[in-house]
Amino acid sequence: MNLKGLILAASLLVGANAIATQQKVIYGDDNRRDVYEVTNPLFLEMARSTAALINKGNLRNDGQGMTRINGRLLGQARNLCADEPYRDQPAAANCSGFLVAPNILVTAGHCIRSESQCKGYGYVFDFKTERQGQTEWNTDSNNVYNCKRLVKTVLDNFGSKMDYAVVELDRPVTGANPMKFRRTGKVTTGQELVVIGHPSGLPTKIADGAFVRNNSNNTYFSANLDTYGGNSGSAVFNVTTGEIEGILVRGENDYTRNGSCTASNQCPMDGCRGEDVTRITGVAEIMNL
Repeated sequence: MNLKGLILAASLLVGANAIATQQKVIYGDDNRRDVYEVTNPLFLEMARSTAALINKGNLRNDGQGMTRINGRLLGQARNLCADEPYRDQPAAANCSGFLVAPNILVTAGHCIRSESQCKGYGYVFDFKTERQGQTEWNTDSNNVYNCKRLVKTVLDNFGSKMDYAVVELDRPVTGANPMKFRRTGKVTTGQELVVIGHPSGLPTKIADGAFVRNNSNNTYFSANLDTYGGNSGSAVFNVTTGEIEGILVRGENDYTRNGSCTASNQCPMDGCRGEDVTRITGVAEIMNL
C-alpha cells in the first residue's frame, strides 16, 4: 500500500470526527497495558469509569443480554509490522470518554461536534481484553449507553485551543463510579501522570510512566503520554491525587513508515512535540457537579 493509501486508511479508522487534530505517539518505553495486566486498584477503578465511543453500526446486540463489539483487527487496518503489539485486537472505538457524574460523560470536542453525532455513538463501558489470546470482544448490553443530549461541545483550533464535549447519557451508569477531578489551580510541572482510553480504537489500555512537560498554557498542558488516535477524550490522571487533570486532545503523529509496513512512532521522553491535554478546570459545565 502506498503512503497515500495508508493515510486514507488511518483516516477512515479513527473517523472523520477524530482527525481534526494531530495523532499521538510512544515516548520512551511503550507503557500501554491491557486491563488484565494491571494490578493497581486505583488504575482499575479508573478503567471501569472509561468509555469507548463506538459507532452503533459496530455494535451487535444478540438479544440475550450481550453485545458484540466489531472492528477490523488493528494489524490489518493499519498494515502494522509483525512486531507491533495489539495487532490482533479490534480497532472499534473512534474516541474515548470518562464519567464525572452518574449520567454525565466528558470527551474531546473534536470527537462530538453535533447532537446527531452524539446520538450516533454507543457509549461502551468495559470494552477490554480479559486474557491473552482473546479472539472475540463482547460486553453485557447493560454496559452500552446512548446520548440523551449533547450538553456542550467546544473546539477552537486557532485561538485558545480549547477542546472538550460534555454528554448527558440516557441513564445513570452502573458498575462504575464518577471520577474525581481537579476544580481549582493547576497541575505542577513534572507531575507523574497516567492515561486510560482506547488508543487506535483498541480495547481499554492503561499507560502510566508519563509526566507534565510544558505547563505554560492556561488552556492545556503537554506531557509525554503514550497515546494514539482513539485516545482523544481520554482522562489524564494525577498519579499522586487520583484526580483527573485533563482531557487528551492532540499530539505527535502516531505511526511511521517502516519499509513495506507501518510502526509506532518513537520519541525520547523529552523529545517531539508532546501530547496536549485540555485542563479539566476549563470545562465549566461540570464544575458544579
